[in-house]
Amino acid sequence: MKKFSELIEKRNDVIKGHFRIAKSDDEKMLAFGWANVSMRVDGELIEDWQGDIIEPEELEAAAYEYVRLYGDGGEMHERGGVAVLIESVVFTEDKMAAMGIPAGTLPVGWWIGFKVTDKDVWEKIKNGTYSMLSIEGEAERVQAENENAL
Repeated sequence: MKKFSELIEKRNDVIKGHFRIAKSDDEKMLAFGWANVSMRVDGELIEDWQGDIIEPEELEAAAYEYVRLYGDGGEMHERGGVAVLIESVVFTEDKMAAMGIPAGTLPVGWWIGFKVTDKDVWEKIKNGTYSMLSIEGEAERVQAENENAL
């Protein structure tokens, strides 16, 4: 089986995004949040800390491949088997319109939820040690076309 990072275009450094855990259920050991956000509610593409932009179509394709092939949550990109993916939806403009979510309500992004299976990891989520979800991937850096170029 290929790793998720082998399914997307490669580059020399690793893209990591950190997003706050937006909702959790202590009794059920569930944690939810944005895996990645591509576009703000006002339609502006987001540039990450490395100066990269993930187009909504690329994010959607990568999310589908992740769900299809994986579903294992890890701890700090080092130890797997501590959580299981239980929810995943990529909110695109088209999907939000089809669901009746008014434009400008949600960003275009990938929302995920995990059932945490490791009690030590869950304690770290509860006490704030782990307050964010993190994704790791590799991609080929492509220079964006500048619309203002002569």
